[in-house]
Amino acid sequence: MSTDDTTQITLPPMKVITQNEHNIRVEDISVNAVKVLRRLNAAGFEAYLVGGCVRDLLLNQHPKDFDIATDATPEQIKAQFKNCRIIGRRFRLAHVVFGREIIEVATFRGPHIQDKNTSDKSKKDGEGQLVRDNVFGTLEQDAARRDFTINAMYYNVVDGTIRDFAGGIDSIEEKTISLIGDPETRYREDPVRMIRAVRFAAKLDMTIDEVSDEAIHKFAYLLENIPPARLFEEVLKLLFSGQGLTTYQLLLEYGLFDKLFPQTGPLLKTDSRERKFIDQVITNTDNRINNGQRVTPAFLYAAMLWYPIEEHSQKLVIESGLSPADAFNMAMSDVLHRQLQRIMIPKRFSITMREIWSFQHRLSRRYGRRAYQMLAHPRFRAAYDFLLLRGEIEGGELYELAQWWTDFQEVDSDTRKRMIDDLRAQSGPRNSRRRKKPKRKPN
Repeated sequence: MSTDDTTQITLPPMKVITQNEHNIRVEDISVNAVKVLRRLNAAGFEAYLVGGCVRDLLLNQHPKDFDIATDATPEQIKAQFKNCRIIGRRFRLAHVVFGREIIEVATFRGPHIQDKNTSDKSKKDGEGQLVRDNVFGTLEQDAARRDFTINAMYYNVVDGTIRDFAGGIDSIEEKTISLIGDPETRYREDPVRMIRAVRFAAKLDMTIDEVSDEAIHKFAYLLENIPPARLFEEVLKLLFSGQGLTTYQLLLEYGLFDKLFPQTGPLLKTDSRERKFIDQVITNTDNRINNGQRVTPAFLYAAMLWYPIEEHSQKLVIESGLSPADAFNMAMSDVLHRQLQRIMIPKRFSITMREIWSFQHRLSRRYGRRAYQMLAHPRFRAAYDFLLLRGEIEGGELYELAQWWTDFQEVDSDTRKRMIDDLRAQSGPRNSRRRKKPKRKPN
């Protein structure tokens, strides 16, 4: 097919799956989504549940979101709902807001042929990536614009039928992730489709088909063209799904991890301490998510960048003659700055990351009041968990330090005092003496 548009994608004959042939019930669908569908239908518009929610319902999974596709334009959708706002520039969408739930409604997309008459609505860059796409079309054209066959199914709430345009039902039965159309064109249009393929394969326990698989290895470099702000949300979906370890292993296999974390990727050799550490952090994150416990992106991102910081810090000491403390502070800033060129990490997380990193050195200075002050710090628990994982991987003095802090948290106040006194005695008189404050010179 042409590498310039999707008009030449030939879809298989559409299948209409009746209500008796699938397992979706209206009761399984968000009440608010059904409300939006029925109001659009009543106003004379076509409207369907589409994409991941249909796929997940067919797989007996609970959809995270319920998305709708319609022939109504964003302005026509907004006219039907007072609680609606239009968002987006690259893709204009309508969000119908019901408290905390947002029902996303998109107008059917049409083929994005670039010419002088449509350049204001559709535009690609030099790599073939879509940078603007507000061309509207028909239901069938919209199906051709979908990324994967399992996401090109449309559920009609009126009669309970599913319109399957690309063999999505067959893909589900075969447990296969397949792109619609030519993989090179589709990955060039939106390189994020490569990491979406990996995410779906991990989440749904499916296999990426051979053609789509080979194209990922070939075009992984295109991820470098994706804006850093967009990649932050995509990485959250990858690693905070409860199947983070499987997803991460697939990212490594396809050469995509290096494009997201270019400073960390080269360190992840088989059986290296860096690889073991990140494996364990992601495993723990999966366990917490699957047990309904709280997680924060700051901890995982801090783990991803810890060893690049250590390596860069040591290099600065040797090459620039900086003190270890100054080198470490500079390394934190340098490594974080470089990572932000690939993934834009919000400040609310990057500040916490820096605190976790700084604490790794502070936790070794346990004398006097410092131990109590650190224990009371709001970031102590995250920093301690981080130290504990490092100790389990690296062993030696680091493991002993982590165990000391484990004991210090669990014992009573008298025992804590004895533990600190023991440290002072072991360190000798030189380290136990307080440094005298310099006297002020009289004015």
